[in-house]
Amino acid sequence: MRNYSIIIPVYNRPDELDELLACLTKQTYKIFEVVVVEDGSAIKADKIVEKYHSELEIKYIQQQNTGQGFARNTGFKHANGDYFVILDSDALIEPNYLEIVEKQLNSNFLDLYGGPDRDHPNFTPIQKAISYSMTSLFTTGGIRGSKKNLGGTFHPRSFNMGMSKEVYRKTQGFIITRMGEDIEFSIRAISLGFKSGLIPEAFIYHKRRTSFVQFYKQLRFFGKARINISRFFPKELKLVHTFPMVFTLALFSIPLWWLIFKPFFYQAIGIFALYTLLNFIDSTLKNKSIQVGLLSIIAVYVQLVGYGIGFITEGWKKLFEEKGYKQLGDNIEYPS
Repeated sequence: MRNYSIIIPVYNRPDELDELLACLTKQTYKIFEVVVVEDGSAIKADKIVEKYHSELEIKYIQQQNTGQGFARNTGFKHANGDYFVILDSDALIEPNYLEIVEKQLNSNFLDLYGGPDRDHPNFTPIQKAISYSMTSLFTTGGIRGSKKNLGGTFHPRSFNMGMSKEVYRKTQGFIITRMGEDIEFSIRAISLGFKSGLIPEAFIYHKRRTSFVQFYKQLRFFGKARINISRFFPKELKLVHTFPMVFTLALFSIPLWWLIFKPFFYQAIGIFALYTLLNFIDSTLKNKSIQVGLLSIIAVYVQLVGYGIGFITEGWKKLFEEKGYKQLGDNIEYPS
């Protein structure tokens, strides 16, 4: 039976951390510790952590802000477990989460795993709409948290990721702190011969952002991050990753077609109208809510345009950089 170390970086989110720690007290698998890394927060979570000292084996480490990647590295250094689990502070998990992971590792060991994310029944309509846009067949191709990964080998994401202590020992953790740090880490770990895979049942409820403005900023950052990953691994930039860019350029070009060639204008309007209708119907049926279906239309466009603009602006920047330049993200503010 493994001893797990659950690493949770936190930045100005004490209330969300409280909910996650409450979930951890209910785990059916009990052999684990929790390492909370306060990454230079102005709103500290020390009082929240103190609440759980009698229920959890928990460590609380404070440091100056370095970003989530390097904050996780701090957690690794203070962890005593033989298998590390990384969770975002805005995650919720079911009581059998660790039990599921332990069962999987006993039957088919993975050096590195990732789990999918879902929306919780108690999420707000906007949170459900955002969750839909991040997992929909019509946006991400339904490959996020899926064994069928059009982007190549499955690369676990740090909102829900686990790794053996040996993986950390050989990789020495994250080398990027923001802008695609988890994908770079996964690619590097896999290149060292470690086995990676998805554990579909080890899902989390991921709150993500609670407004479309916050969601836009986050997705624009994700688009930039995809370009940044290509600075480290050029071959990892796949055709599928350009879809949001193509979508954004096509959307913004619609007014021009009215001036240049009206039949193309009407054709483009028809294509986007059909795409919008498909998303509305799909989300409404899945969420059993017309309200969420309507909000999902906004979420889908915010997601694709945000990612597309980030992809385009960072890609343009990359064209004029010195050869070999790599962005570690330590001087970039993550949209919180």
